[in-house]
Amino acid sequence: MLSRPALQVRLVLSACALAAEALHLGWEFTHGGVPSHHLLNRADLPAMSNWWGLLVVPLLVWLLVGRIQRRGATLVQAGSRARFRTLVLVRFGGALLWGAVLALAFAQGHPAVSFIFLGAFVAGVFLHLYRAEYVLGFALGLTFTFGAVLPVLIASVIAGCSFLVHLLVGAALRLVRGGRARGAGLP
Repeated sequence: MLSRPALQVRLVLSACALAAEALHLGWEFTHGGVPSHHLLNRADLPAMSNWWGLLVVPLLVWLLVGRIQRRGATLVQAGSRARFRTLVLVRFGGALLWGAVLALAFAQGHPAVSFIFLGAFVAGVFLHLYRAEYVLGFALGLTFTFGAVLPVLIASVIAGCSFLVHLLVGAALRLVRGGRARGAGLP
């Protein structure tokens, strides 16, 4: 169970996400209307309205910040907690920047969009992109350009692929080691 201050942090961050999304939608509404975005940018596929962001963004923040807090709550030493917070912020910031660069490249019609997008899958082989801070940062980085639903779907696919790769690599390494646990010495 999370402490009262941890729940307050989640509530404040979720409220800030709701306020930011409301401001974003208010700006869109007053500048030509709130757009919808088609899956895979194809008009023959369903479109998702940016209005969904009022529900999706705060809910995403609430769920993923809670997940991060639960991971951090398992750390006992103060030095480990400070290192954990720093790593979470660096991971979140990097994913936020990656998502924002991808969104900007798409909005500008830059030819590197596919390389940036596929680069996230390649990065998922080396980094644990299924962690909550990566998913949250990447999805929020894309939200201004693509609304809220599509970035969550995209981030979920990247996270799922990264998880699957790390799961399979971990299983292969255990198989090679003969089923011994990580860190076990040789007989």
